[in-house]
Amino acid sequence: MEVVNAVGRRKTAIARVYLKPGSGDMKVNDRGFDEFFPSESTRKDIVTPFNITETNGKYDVLVRITGGGKFGQAEATRLGIARALNKVDEEFHLPLKENGLLRRDARMVERKKPGRKKARKKFQFSKR
Repeated sequence: MEVVNAVGRRKTAIARVYLKPGSGDMKVNDRGFDEFFPSESTRKDIVTPFNITETNGKYDVLVRITGGGKFGQAEATRLGIARALNKVDEEFHLPLKENGLLRRDARMVERKKPGRKKARKKFQFSKR
């Protein structure tokens, strides 16, 4: 098997994930996985697809991320890994889908409207 790639998106973050058989090494934007995502809970969330498919340590992962904040980047990476694993073996599809890892979260930031301070915030109303 050669390299399998997939794209994950969340808010404005785009993660291109490249998966190849290996020892479980993860690189994000040419930095270590632990260095790029210092939060332990975020790292656990990202490797969920590997835990569900029981493929922890079987694939080397290279991720290229652009845009968004750390949380959006983490969610985009998780979706990209899940999609790549789905391409590797069709038997992974059902467990990944049951855990909601193949669904893209379509929620985006609402745009700011003219004449307002923020998207929904209005100026203080004065009766007199």
